[in-house]
Amino acid sequence: MPLLTVTDLRTYFHTRNGVYRAVDGVSFSVERGETLGIVGESGSGKSVTCYSIMGLVPTPPGRIESGTAMFDGVDLLHSTPAQARAIRGKRVAMIFQDPMTSLNPYLRISEQLIEPLLIHEKISKADALRRGLEILDAVGINDAAKRIHLYPHEFSGGMRQRVMIAMALITRPELLIADEPTTALDVTVQAQILELIKKMQRELGMAVVFITHDLGVVSGLCDRVQVMYAGRIMETTDTRTLFYGPRHPYTRALQRSIPSLQPKGAELYTIRGMPPDLSKPLPGCPFAPRCEFALEKCVSNNVQLIEVAPGHAHACLRAQQGEI
Repeated sequence: MPLLTVTDLRTYFHTRNGVYRAVDGVSFSVERGETLGIVGESGSGKSVTCYSIMGLVPTPPGRIESGTAMFDGVDLLHSTPAQARAIRGKRVAMIFQDPMTSLNPYLRISEQLIEPLLIHEKISKADALRRGLEILDAVGINDAAKRIHLYPHEFSGGMRQRVMIAMALITRPELLIADEPTTALDVTVQAQILELIKKMQRELGMAVVFITHDLGVVSGLCDRVQVMYAGRIMETTDTRTLFYGPRHPYTRALQRSIPSLQPKGAELYTIRGMPPDLSKPLPGCPFAPRCEFALEKCVSNNVQLIEVAPGHAHACLRAQQGEI
């Protein structure tokens, strides 16, 4: 039985300029110990999907219109405040995208790091600090006994990101949601943090949902991948199939956009056009206006995510009909 099962999640933002369908009918599951990657362009709904699961969508203007997110028998989308407090930060943890804006600049690292322990495990502050030192050492912060009492601005970007990972892992969660944890970090620090997440996952046996726009990161980290566009899932399959046998034109276009896969000296490939306006109805395939294979039927007919092989589903009408 999956640890997390999300069904028909729809999260809309009601603004003066219209209703923006940020997440529009997303369904997926995550098994214990598995790493699920969520990829797509900026604005595709990756982060909002996970913010909805965590109950972090600001209301208003955001509103969860429908769906369920079953975590070990509890619907996270419709749980009571007491149920949410018992799960969020303890059994389900999240690493946020920007560590500098996620950490409180007025509080020392020690106060922020041990807060989940004081809330969820009711242990003494001395024991919490001891656990805090252990997790800082585990994430690779040298001289943790001295640095734990520093302020966030006294850490480098990579060290702040390690602190965010330590805060998420200190309660030994069953599910970790990582929202682009390596954004704006140099390649060396990025590799260290990815290896750290894999190491901690092996030790804790936790499931990981990894949000990123970097397919290179996905290839070395994730077991399965779902590709999102305009708030919908375009394709989902295991990582190997995604790279060697993609079916949806959007997935293929993302792969063609990887600079390292381009012939030396060739012009870099870019996906033509712009993402759609999510405040307007999208009756057909949302990628059709930018797709080189699109026909009139792609624009006018509703396209469903259909399984075409065990564990492999996509939402391309022409591919489903064997035309491409």
